[in-house]
Amino acid sequence: MKKQWGRALSVIALVVIVANGRAEAKNGIVLDGSTTVGPIAKSFAAFFMNKYHVPVTVSESGSGNGAKSLINKSCDIASMSRSMKPQELAAAKTKGVNPVSSVVALDGLAIVVHPSNPVKTLTIAQVADIYKGRVTNWRQVGGPNFPIVVIQRESNSGTQESFKDLVVGKETPVVGSAETQASNGAVKSRVSLTRGAIGFLGLGFADASVKKVAVNGIYPTPLTVKNGSYPLSRPLFFVTDGQPSGFVKQFVELPKSADGKKIIKELGFVNKY
Repeated sequence: MKKQWGRALSVIALVVIVANGRAEAKNGIVLDGSTTVGPIAKSFAAFFMNKYHVPVTVSESGSGNGAKSLINKSCDIASMSRSMKPQELAAAKTKGVNPVSSVVALDGLAIVVHPSNPVKTLTIAQVADIYKGRVTNWRQVGGPNFPIVVIQRESNSGTQESFKDLVVGKETPVVGSAETQASNGAVKSRVSLTRGAIGFLGLGFADASVKKVAVNGIYPTPLTVKNGSYPLSRPLFFVTDGQPSGFVKQFVELPKSADGKKIIKELGFVNKY
């Protein structure tokens, strides 16, 4: 009788485990947030769905909206190109959410100009002066006599937040004439088509259509981002409510795996692990 009861408990346990696994697989994983982290998140999703047959949904509404989604419990993972702000952490606490961040990859904020622009290097102070409106012509920073077209990201962007923290100053407004673009790709496109433009974007998005400028004499490369010598380097994050478990934990830990590292490198980002 004891043996039969023991077997019954084992079967029940097995059914619960399988049922939980099916429920998790059926519900899938939902990510929302950064457009910078987007390529990694989408590539991870494709890999994860192919390997585990678990549906993964990726939205790119900006780091700020990713944080809101996590706080409102409408996503499992917030992908963010900046750390959560104190006010976001406070809002999470009021909702019973405990944000736990893990580094996905390292990234460099590349300062980019039109390929025809002869300027090769700028100091952080010069970039700041351009974005504050104090420098309005490329001639003022060693370039041609041509007006500067300033391109920035929207206020909800983690990349915009990182740029302001690292370059302009968190509380300092960007010049009012600056054009606002909604994504890294949009910034790249605008700069590639505009002779006098300057913009900033994640290193993984910078290609031959734009020209990367050295900052304080250091070019953004995987090596300079990894060793911290490039001054505009930053980590990218996956943020969960508490310590993740199950499929969510497996997804968040992909950057530490050989497959995850390969994906990150192929996308032009820098491996942390």
